[in-house]
Amino acid sequence: MVKEILIGFLVAVVATSFGCYIFIEFFSKFGFYESIELVKEGGLYGKIVTLGAIPNFFVFFIFLKKKQIYRARGVLLETFLIALIVLFLTLFTK
Repeated sequence: MVKEILIGFLVAVVATSFGCYIFIEFFSKFGFYESIELVKEGGLYGKIVTLGAIPNFFVFFIFLKKKQIYRARGVLLETFLIALIVLFLTLFTK
């Protein structure tokens, strides 16, 4: 049970990272590293991470469809963790 939740959590971390990369790579006029610098300068970490977490919905529903409930719980746990991280980034990085 704990192993399955951890697998779901790790898959969600990868999906969020991939989502952030895709968003920065395809929706920015600049190169990847230039975009990262602009995110740092503008304090846009929370927005990028929030948009990067969108693939978690797809992963979550795939796990539910396959009846892998504990893995879906891991994805949900990581999504809540992302929400807390975004909350703290929003509150404390101004």
